[in-house]
Amino acid sequence: MPIFVEKYRLESRMEPLFTIITVTYNAAETIGRTIESVDSQTFNIYEHLIIDGRSKDATLDIVARHTNPLRAVFSEPDNGLYDAMNKGIGRAKGDYLIFLNAGDKFHSNDTLKHLADLVIENDKPGILYGQTDIVDNEGTRLGDRHLRAPETLTLKSFSKGMLVCHQAFIPLRRIVGMYNLKYRYSADYEWCIRCLQHSRNNVYAGEVLVDYLSEGLTTENRRRSLKERFDIMCYYYGTFPTIVRHIGFFFRRLRQARKERRQQSLKN
Repeated sequence: MPIFVEKYRLESRMEPLFTIITVTYNAAETIGRTIESVDSQTFNIYEHLIIDGRSKDATLDIVARHTNPLRAVFSEPDNGLYDAMNKGIGRAKGDYLIFLNAGDKFHSNDTLKHLADLVIENDKPGILYGQTDIVDNEGTRLGDRHLRAPETLTLKSFSKGMLVCHQAFIPLRRIVGMYNLKYRYSADYEWCIRCLQHSRNNVYAGEVLVDYLSEGLTTENRRRSLKERFDIMCYYYGTFPTIVRHIGFFFRRLRQARKERRQQSLKN
C-alpha cells in the first residue's frame, strides 16, 4: 500500500480517494501510456495498483522506470483477467474504484479532478459514469463506443446491454462485490449490474472519461461472450423480456452495419 494512503486515512478530507486498478500481463507495448495518463492527473488523491500476472516481457521494467509514490505493484500468477481484478479489489483502500487496464488512459489530465468535484457536489453517489472513446494500439482515436452512456442510468438500463464501458463505470467501493469467475468473458457486465442493485444514486459526468483500447475478440470468443451476456440478462431481467430485447438488438445491429457501410463508401 502506498504510504500516502495510510496518511490520507488519518486525515479528515472532503475529497474522495480513488483506487485506480491496472491489470497487466506482457503489456510492454501499451502500459507506458496508461501510467503516463495516471501520473499526469492534476488531482493526486489516488492510489494506483498494478496487478501483474507475472509478465515475461519488459512490463515490470517499464513500470519501474515510472516512479510514483502513489503506485504499488503486485506481480504473481493469476487465473485470468477477472481473478486479477478481484485481487485489485481486495487490495483497494479508496472510496471509488477505477479499472484502467494496459493501453487504456484517462481522456484528459483533469478527469480525476472532474470526478472528485462530482463526488463532493452529489454527496458521494454510488456510481459515477461517463462516455468512452475507442482507440487503437497506437492510442489513435477510432471513434465513439458503439453504445452511448445514457444521461440517466438505472438498474433497468443494463437490460439493454452494457451501456456504460466498464472503464467509465466508477462505483463506490463499499457497494461492490467480487467478479463472478463463473463468467469468463462477461463477468464485468454481471458485476456492473450488481453494483447498480446497491447504488442509491448514479451521476453522469457528461463527458468522455476514458480512451479505451480496442483489442477485439476472436469470432469464437465473441459468441461465448454474447452467450454469457444472454444468460446474465435472463437471470436478472427475465427470459421472455430478454428474448424480445434481443430481437430489437438484431435490428439495431443491422442499422449500425448499414450506417458503417455508408460511411465507408463515402470515404472511398
